[in-house]
Amino acid sequence: MSVKNLETYKSHIQEYGFTVINDIFSREEVDTISNVLQNIDTSKENFRKSEDLFAIRQFLKEIPDIKDLVFNDTIQKVIRKIFGEKYFVVKSIYFDKPETSNWYVAYHQDLTISVDKKLGLPGFGPWTTKQNQFAVQPPLQVLENIYTIRIHLDDTDENNGALKVVPKSHAKGIYRPETIDWTVETEHICNVEKGGIMIMKPLTLHGSNRTTNGHRRRVIHIEFSDMELPDGLKWSERMN
Repeated sequence: MSVKNLETYKSHIQEYGFTVINDIFSREEVDTISNVLQNIDTSKENFRKSEDLFAIRQFLKEIPDIKDLVFNDTIQKVIRKIFGEKYFVVKSIYFDKPETSNWYVAYHQDLTISVDKKLGLPGFGPWTTKQNQFAVQPPLQVLENIYTIRIHLDDTDENNGALKVVPKSHAKGIYRPETIDWTVETEHICNVEKGGIMIMKPLTLHGSNRTTNGHRRRVIHIEFSDMELPDGLKWSERMN
């Protein structure tokens, strides 16, 4: 993958809030990742299991064997060239949306970060706590600095819950979904091939529909930042 191509993807993210890059992982690499995922103990408390969704929070911490498989040479190059040399992991989740899933997600922005403790800091709040994990909405500049990579382990299109996004919405600050004016905004469906990635800014409005074609959708969601948090607050999943 040439640097010139990566510059094109980078400018697309800056303008529209997202981009799709296929062929980041070979079929063999995807199969190796899938094999690790098939053999995990799913009973842990950070794992969420229902008919419609299986999810693992703090994914890279919970499944340490996966880290070297996920960060192959190609994705490391993408991170350095598109994000910058100093970006590190701040959050990771694994989603498995089964073949029969009725799970859908309404339009929203990703407005919280995972941190190590609760502190009364100006500009930080509201706070939530789930299973001893702290999440907070930080100041806007922290959110604007984050990039998210979604690694697709299955072909994904509008029939099995591909993300739909509102292009350029990432540049409009906090954008309440109920105020979307569809006479001026457009919707784009992000089809991604197995082994491809979608990169997005967390402030990009996004959602997904129910699965209708009987194909499962497995996604590894990883967020990156190069900012340190103030006053002793730390990213709970920080990983270089």
